[in-house]
Amino acid sequence: MRKLTLPLLGVLGSCLIILPVTAQQVDNNLVLPDAKPGECYAKVITPARFETRSEEIIVQEASERIETVEATYESADQTIIVKDAGQAIEVTPTVFSKETDKVEVRPAELTWTTRVGSRVMPASPDAIEHISRSGIDTKSVDPGSCFAEYYTEAQYKSETVQVMVKEATQTISVVPAEYETVEERVVVKEASSEVVDVPAVYRTETESVLVEPARSVWQENCGVIERVDNATGEVMCLVEVPARYETLTKTVQDKPATTKTINIPAVYKTIKVQRLVRPASEKRVDVPAEYTSVNRRVKVADPVFFWLAKGETADSNAVATGREICLTQRPAEYANITREVVSEPASTKNSVIPARYQTITVQRLVSPASERRITIPARTKTVTSQIELSPAQAEWKQVLCEANMTRQIVTSLQRALKREGFDPGPIDGIMGRGTLKAIADYQTAEGIDKGGITLQLLRRLKVQS
Repeated sequence: MRKLTLPLLGVLGSCLIILPVTAQQVDNNLVLPDAKPGECYAKVITPARFETRSEEIIVQEASERIETVEATYESADQTIIVKDAGQAIEVTPTVFSKETDKVEVRPAELTWTTRVGSRVMPASPDAIEHISRSGIDTKSVDPGSCFAEYYTEAQYKSETVQVMVKEATQTISVVPAEYETVEERVVVKEASSEVVDVPAVYRTETESVLVEPARSVWQENCGVIERVDNATGEVMCLVEVPARYETLTKTVQDKPATTKTINIPAVYKTIKVQRLVRPASEKRVDVPAEYTSVNRRVKVADPVFFWLAKGETADSNAVATGREICLTQRPAEYANITREVVSEPASTKNSVIPARYQTITVQRLVSPASERRITIPARTKTVTSQIELSPAQAEWKQVLCEANMTRQIVTSLQRALKREGFDPGPIDGIMGRGTLKAIADYQTAEGIDKGGITLQLLRRLKVQS
């Protein structure tokens, strides 16, 4: 009989055999109930209790549909001007008469002229300026006066001078500019606006609805498959069961049907630019000039050019250049012309032209275009969820003792499980893994305490213990 019950104790790890010790010595956390000799207790899991609730969820909000009512018109006769009133203008041309008049075609003039060979040509302004610098008042010269140009030779002397063979200069070294990279937000498309007729706009939203909240449950057979000590033989795990959600897709009105002005925002772009931190600079070092001594002929006086009135005697060292400039007078020239003068100016005579009219048929607005709004009701959906009323908990329950675990009881238990649709494997009176799994499945399906062969299990299956 001991060989029959040891596998059950090793797998479940939840059967506590009452030894000659007190309940406080067996479990310091949960106090055992008062037991009678021959009774056994195990810490079993009472499943959580849930309540099913239904909730109405809006899957599409109420909205409006807009229908356009066209404008109406009526026909009417209207008289319009097809040609405005005006004036007819009769023109009388101008009457002319002839007169003879003497007209100056070339005025008298005084010109400074110079002769080059046999040619006579105007003198340059520079030459006139040189005559003035020679002490002659050119503005008071009589017509027909002539002037001759003279010059004196340049004068030179010898001297030793320092001649620069290499100019002073500078060496320049460049200090490059320093930059930093920054981000700048620039407008690539300016903001604008557009007036449009906008229909109702919907969007689809996905919402997770809580169907069953997260909870903690005690579970047995959580990986420890070995024989545990007879005095403290319980193996249970507190397992976190995650919340269960249902994904609900619904259509939500984003914008109602209307007419409005849509503002199109500006489009910006962030670019990286190089900003000048320190500009490029230069470093200059002066290099002095280089000189050498040379003897040279130095001009101490330039040639001197001057003008004298023609026939006036010049100094002995003056040499005539042969240039002469004269003030020449040319008389005015006249011509006789015949011209037409206005004896009677042109005139006009106005006459009135009346306006012309025409009767046409036009369309007049009776009622302007309008809109009619039709309400579209919201659509809902019923969602069912599980609400936890009390969590799963572990507590001491009376179980079948080792002394009462006979092959006949195990066989009856296996047949009862088989009858309820839970396959324990072979009906052999041995508490194997198949039988233990069938017991756990039955307790889960029925929602009764789990963790061992409780008296509640035997009463449910109508097994005599």
